[in-house]
Amino acid sequence: MRKGFVKEVLSKIKYDARENEEDYYIIIEHRGAYGNIKKIPVKMITLGHGYFFIEDTQIPYHRILAVVRKDGKIIWKKRGLGDKFKF
Repeated sequence: MRKGFVKEVLSKIKYDARENEEDYYIIIEHRGAYGNIKKIPVKMITLGHGYFFIEDTQIPYHRILAVVRKDGKIIWKKRGLGDKFKF
């Protein structure tokens, strides 16, 4: 998997039979939410081209800050966040 491509990470989680999408969530930039971030379970999203969807809401992939496993392991993180950023 190429570093930096969050859609590939999410596709693997959602469509690989060895993965359980209920074990993962994404952290997105969401203006107005506490700390301007929001945590969303991967099972709630539908992947699209350039965007992902939560029901009828379309959100661009560039808003995703990280993909995290339930145990706290960061699977993917947006470049430039550094190690000090905690989810």
